[in-house]
Amino acid sequence: MASLRDAFKSKIANLREDVDRLVAEHGDKVIGESTVAQAYGGMRGLKCMVCDTSIVSPEKGLILRGRPLSELTHLSPEQTFFLLLTGDEPDEAQSKDLQTELAARSDVPGYVFDTIKAQPTSSHPMAVLTMAILALEDKSKFRARYNDGMTKNEYWEPALEDSLDLIAKMPTIAAAVYRTRYELGDLIDRDPNLDWSANLTHMMGVPDTTGTLGDLTRLYLMIHADHEGGNVSANLCHTAGSALSDPYYSVAAGLCGLAGPLHGLANQECLRFHLGIMERFGKLPTKQELHDYAWEVLKSGRVIPGFGHAVLRDTDPRYTALHDFAMKACPDAELFKLADLMYEVVPGVLTEHGKAKNVNPNVDALSGVLLYQYGVTQPRFYTAIFGVSRALGMLAQLVINRAMRTPITRPKSVSTAWIKNQVGAK
Repeated sequence: MASLRDAFKSKIANLREDVDRLVAEHGDKVIGESTVAQAYGGMRGLKCMVCDTSIVSPEKGLILRGRPLSELTHLSPEQTFFLLLTGDEPDEAQSKDLQTELAARSDVPGYVFDTIKAQPTSSHPMAVLTMAILALEDKSKFRARYNDGMTKNEYWEPALEDSLDLIAKMPTIAAAVYRTRYELGDLIDRDPNLDWSANLTHMMGVPDTTGTLGDLTRLYLMIHADHEGGNVSANLCHTAGSALSDPYYSVAAGLCGLAGPLHGLANQECLRFHLGIMERFGKLPTKQELHDYAWEVLKSGRVIPGFGHAVLRDTDPRYTALHDFAMKACPDAELFKLADLMYEVVPGVLTEHGKAKNVNPNVDALSGVLLYQYGVTQPRFYTAIFGVSRALGMLAQLVINRAMRTPITRPKSVSTAWIKNQVGAK
């Protein structure tokens, strides 16, 4: 049996050889062009990065290592990290080995909890989570090895060590932030009988009244783990890591981007929209009432959150995974019934409206709703849970880039005057 470390190490030589040959033989080939609109529009759609862990297809949605998400929802988040890093799904022995290794690395130094408790209760959970991760930077094996001297070919080893340490500690840290920010009492110890995912909500103190909370947490953390390399959090982690900032610095950078309202807060907006509907009608609305309200929202110039996607042109498979789970685990839950009704009504309204490129629901239409339904009723914390998951993808990409000796990210910027001159504008 090859451990995660050995499985990844066995891939590196071929990966390097493949990329070196590709650059040597085709390095001058053009794979995309940039436009003035892209330069001023956030580089959307500009092909200038490489990410082999996942891609997002407009038609098929998220694809992890060449496989559609719909084929992989049986994986745990830890198994997903193994897949993202190596390209292979771990076998039972490898999965157990990784789970054991993460458990062995899960202890969090007391000063990290002191850092969390020292923050005012008004601090946003994402700010506290990020500070706690930065407090751990003192333990970075990458920084220590770099200071002692190591070759580029060795960078991936301490990067992986830091990544495993950080992944192992993320649930404990996030749960401590949750209980401290919301003054929920003493911190709860990790349960050695629970896996990495279930321990998150256990340590948060969320009661499992249905026996399916662990399954929801596992699925939620799995489907949010990676979403190619150009999203803000992955891009920021990549850029920081390219300067050889260690994984603690790099993930903290990524989380700072995830905290932005345009990236990690969408599920909060969807939940707020759902709760607003329930408050307005005082009950589950009828189809006609929801239809009329959706038109009222659109005519007022607002949008209906949770529908459409910048890349996707069909229903988000992450939404489908959550919907399938809810249909089995909590089909009669009030908020889920509303979300399901919106799935029936809103696409038709958006089609009539005619302005949306994609009228189908995305993952945010259900993720916050289900967290709330299962007892996580503090929406400001949802992005922190997202961050625990997204750290898996960010770190898989970072370790691969250190193995591939990826250079520092340094795109060339130009001025508005240069662009005007280049295109012949007045």
